[in-house]
Amino acid sequence: MTFLSKHTRGLAFLLGLWSSIFAVQVSANGVISEHVNHLHEHLGEYHEEVIWLTEKFGAVVDDYAAKGKGKVDTNVMIDFWEAVDFHSAIETQYVPIYASIWQGIYGVKQAIDKGADISMVREEQSKLNQALWQGLGAVKLASQYQKKGLIPKVKTTDVEPTTAPEIIEDIKKRLDRVVAKYAEQLSEVATTLVHDTYLQRFEGIEGDLIGQDAALVEDLEKDFNVTLPQAISQDKGVDAVRAVVDAMQGKLDKARVLLEKAEANRKSVF
Repeated sequence: MTFLSKHTRGLAFLLGLWSSIFAVQVSANGVISEHVNHLHEHLGEYHEEVIWLTEKFGAVVDDYAAKGKGKVDTNVMIDFWEAVDFHSAIETQYVPIYASIWQGIYGVKQAIDKGADISMVREEQSKLNQALWQGLGAVKLASQYQKKGLIPKVKTTDVEPTTAPEIIEDIKKRLDRVVAKYAEQLSEVATTLVHDTYLQRFEGIEGDLIGQDAALVEDLEKDFNVTLPQAISQDKGVDAVRAVVDAMQGKLDKARVLLEKAEANRKSVF
């Protein structure tokens, strides 16, 4: 797909081939380009891409206002979003806002597809624009941390966490991605990620954690196997799924403290 406008000249998405412009890297979430490890050098491009996106999304809404229900192809909104480098920049740096952008895209898309009043569509468009600009702010902040060497480079392959704190941090990141996948309307993917995270990560630490707080383990087991999957399967909405994840992450923070104390006590004994 080619996007020809004054805002696309010189940008990586000019020919819709953004994934092949830079040295291609593969992560657990698909193709990620090398620009994500050099954010500061690409901030100008990301800024132009956000402007381009708001204009393109706005044009879809304007088209709906002029033509009405059934006359607008809302799928192009997803094409626009997936065509820009900013997409992977925010995905790799701040998943919660990445999920909010997907939520905003589908908010506009579904409102148009259902034939909602234009005022409601404009309201959803405003939320989407806000999420895009928040995302740009998050990427700018990440670029500063990246320049100072305070955040690691995006890895091309998964590295298995070994210590309890690393495992819990990985679980939290996976849960953030559950929200993102649900926001992308990929409920089955989100549910599978929940189950895999429980089996591949949480089960590895729950034995040690039971000795510290059995009730906490039972609570998290219910969250992984009942509460979160139900919120997804019952399609309660992104905000509801995010609320469950936020609560789980709070419990995981408590678990990390308990496990770190237990480890420190073991070392003091020896």
